Amino acid sequence: MRGELSGFAILADTGPYPHDLRRAFFIELGLELKKRQQKAQTGIGFHLDSRVREAIKRILPFHPTGAQKRALKEIAGDMAQPVPMRRLLQGDVGSGKTIVAFEAAIIAIEDGYQVALMAPTEILAQQHYFSARRILENAGYRIVMLTGSLEEDRKREVRRHIAQGNAQLVSARTP
Repeated sequence: MRGELSGFAILADTGPYPHDLRRAFFIELGLELKKRQQKAQTGIGFHLDSRVREAIKRILPFHPTGAQKRALKEIAGDMAQPVPMRRLLQGDVGSGKTIVAFEAAIIAIEDGYQVALMAPTEILAQQHYFSARRILENAGYRIVMLTGSLEEDRKREVRRHIAQGNAQLVSARTP
């Protein structure tokens, strides 16, 4: 069988297991349609100029590795596009993923946006918060943490700072 569906060539094998091929085809079709939908969404095209590069250099407590430089270059390239970024930064413990995330955060902050650094556990959110304070607050950025274990009064205060734009980076636990 052969047909067309908005740019897709449909080919079906009439072998002994055609239902497996059809299932695989529809999975691929669904993934492609999802990718097209995501590309059609508008996002923020961040600006990366010499001012932002200098801000990034100011926060670095060490010279980045080649891998960190490559990762940031790719992330910055994605952030410059006016579509939502879908990127996974992976590496071993201690490989510098957090500092790359902070560098990417600076790109957004220097463009006037707030950043949410989400972590899957409260302990990791706290670690990010303390690291961000140590690295970013010295450069004048305001960092806050919002987690479930905070007392209600403190949560209200943090939310107020976020809503008023006083906090540039929020470290939080994913819901």
